[in-house]
Amino acid sequence: MDFLNHFLLVLSLVAVFFHSAAAQATKNFTHICDPLRYENLGLNMADFGFCDKSLPYDVRVKILVDSMSAAEKVQQLGNKASGVPRLGLPYYNWWSEALHGVSDVGGGSHFDSRIPGATSFPEVINAGATFNETLWKKTGQVVSTEARAMHNVGLAGLTFWSPNINVVRDPRWGRIMETPGEDPYLVGRYAVNYVRGLQDVEGHEQPDDLSTRPLKVSSCCKHYAAYDLDSWFGSDRFHFDAKVIEQDMVETFQRPFEMCVKDGDVSAVMCSYNRVDGIPTCADPRLLGQTIRGDWNLNGYIVSDCDSIQVLHQYQNWLNYTREEAVAQVLRAGLDLDCGDYYPDHTLPAIQQGKVREGDVDKALYNLYMVLMRLGYFDDIPQYSSLGPKDVCTEEHIELAVDSARQSIVLLKNENNTLPLNPKIYKNKTVAVVGPHAFSHWWMLGNYYGIPCRVIEPSKGISKYVNVSTQKGCNDCHCRDKKGFPAAVHAARHADATFLTVGLSVDCEAESLDRTDLRLPGFQTDLINEIVNASPKPVIMVILSAGGLDISFAKNNPKIGAILWAGYPGEEGGRAIADVIFGNYNPGGRLPITWYPTDYVGMLPMTSMPLRPVHDLGYPGRTYKFYNGPKVYPFGYGLSYTKFTTKLVSSTSSFSPVLPNNVHCHPLRSTQKTYQRSCPSVNIEDMSCSETIDFEIEVTNVGGTSGSHVVLVYSVPPLELIGYPMKQLVGYQRVFVDAGKCESVKFSLNACRSLAVVNPTAYTVVPSGMHTITVGNEDEINVSFSVTSNLDH
Repeated sequence: MDFLNHFLLVLSLVAVFFHSAAAQATKNFTHICDPLRYENLGLNMADFGFCDKSLPYDVRVKILVDSMSAAEKVQQLGNKASGVPRLGLPYYNWWSEALHGVSDVGGGSHFDSRIPGATSFPEVINAGATFNETLWKKTGQVVSTEARAMHNVGLAGLTFWSPNINVVRDPRWGRIMETPGEDPYLVGRYAVNYVRGLQDVEGHEQPDDLSTRPLKVSSCCKHYAAYDLDSWFGSDRFHFDAKVIEQDMVETFQRPFEMCVKDGDVSAVMCSYNRVDGIPTCADPRLLGQTIRGDWNLNGYIVSDCDSIQVLHQYQNWLNYTREEAVAQVLRAGLDLDCGDYYPDHTLPAIQQGKVREGDVDKALYNLYMVLMRLGYFDDIPQYSSLGPKDVCTEEHIELAVDSARQSIVLLKNENNTLPLNPKIYKNKTVAVVGPHAFSHWWMLGNYYGIPCRVIEPSKGISKYVNVSTQKGCNDCHCRDKKGFPAAVHAARHADATFLTVGLSVDCEAESLDRTDLRLPGFQTDLINEIVNASPKPVIMVILSAGGLDISFAKNNPKIGAILWAGYPGEEGGRAIADVIFGNYNPGGRLPITWYPTDYVGMLPMTSMPLRPVHDLGYPGRTYKFYNGPKVYPFGYGLSYTKFTTKLVSSTSSFSPVLPNNVHCHPLRSTQKTYQRSCPSVNIEDMSCSETIDFEIEVTNVGGTSGSHVVLVYSVPPLELIGYPMKQLVGYQRVFVDAGKCESVKFSLNACRSLAVVNPTAYTVVPSGMHTITVGNEDEINVSFSVTSNLDH
């Protein structure tokens, strides 16, 4: 009897083991259409035609959608898609984030003991400062590799709502950290490269049929459109109505999204909370169906910012719609997925009340499941099946994060070559690291971060080179009192050098938190001045922030020898900062935004949307393209430990597009009463333009330190035109040049795109006349291009 009981106990334990193993196997299946998975569910996969791999994706998706009841369909339209158990379709959370590394924001991805963290790269504003497209794409590739690895063990989805590609219009915006900068071309190029890095499957980058090309993960460009205000003096993103002229819409607010869809082939776009000219963006059929899906040919889905439908119904009370009417309107406008509960809760009643067709739901589901098909959610993508914990937080990935941070650091001031410090001289000396960011840990990560592999704060990074004495002086960026000042001053007075780590953090600028001025918050300026006055040795200021700061007092203070902007440099930020300070890396970053003086924001409200000056109201222009007033530091500014010179080697000198005789020419405003040309400008959509502007620049490093130089190329339209950009970025390259050596940098710019402007009627046109290509912020090289056509006599 004892033997029988023992035998039965062993059998029960074996059964429990195999049941647990099967349950665990079901949980960790990497794709749906696996026969073993269906067997574990007690279903026969052969009964479900959407798992027939011999059929095209569109047929399989139609079979899947047609297999659902209306009640089941609507439950798949929220970010927490319930699944359909009778079809073997599991729950799926669409909301994961990968702004600068895999994040646990949204719930679609999370960490546990198997993968406790992921590589946290510098914030996107730092990426913009590198002006390095290769780096952007490589970062996307690493992030998607880690995302796939996490997916394979059941810790992540495959749809990531990143990147944020809203152009920085106003320096007060709290979300500047999430964006590449203020130039729409730069932002668009970042979007294209980061999205390609996230999505592209090697060997399938440019297939014949884009609608079915496989995806490594799905990326989403957000927030569309004209969204760049969160909360400012009673105006918030949920209620704000952005009054935008079509010229600005085409030229600035839509351009990065158009590039993201057309050139990046992104698989999702997110609409924003705000209204544009009275209409909520998520309910505007012109913005969604007509433009994104129609004009730009999106191969993917459109998703709302979270709870946007609820916002337009409850907060905006748009057109006094009921919940069902609101759901019907956004569905007809082209919104496929609701980040929220309004679609799942109110779409079925909307169908039953005749306010929307079930066929509109089918179209949305088609767009959603086509993306999941392309992701291998149903069939897997074999080349990624071996990815797992070993592929996350690798040494290679961490080193890329370090390199990204180094490349992004901008040297703003270096009086009398204060930097770099010689580590041999300071080896046995003590330096003071003071300020609210001395022990900066999570603050270095910015926002939308996950759990990093590790974090090296500034004091820890600097301690690798020298002895460190650390005092914060202020507890945080608000610096509300001076209680910590005496200890910080004492540390600086007795140190051989002092590093002031100051600036902002997500406590002072963030989503839902716009700034009201451009000064350092609280008593930080007082802390800096007291430290500077007490320190007998070199003082170096290190700024952590996204938005620009008016630090004119520090810029003009000769006792502050050097100033570095480090942005939010990610998990390896302290190491990168130390490497730059002690000369292990020569800084080459450039500011991707203009740093304005404090009085700039007193000249215009944040709610004023025009980019061009509003002369009747005394409002200055915005961004480097339209603002010509005083600056603390201009867009594209950045110093080096060495000196570079540039020389034009060769160039094209003219561009003469051949136009059909029936082309429609557009007038342009100019300083002349009449623009004396028979064809003042022509719409580039009317042109088949393959001509290029080709030129070669020789960059010589005439200093003693090897380093990188960013070559910025701008287009200047004919000077007699009125109301157009003073200049606009059309190209850039980051080139490494050894000390005493030279490198050749070649540009081949599409003539139409590079010389085009947007006229007041929102046509993108190429003006006739003398254009200029300038190289460098100080117009180091000017090349003039005469644009004439066969119609211009």
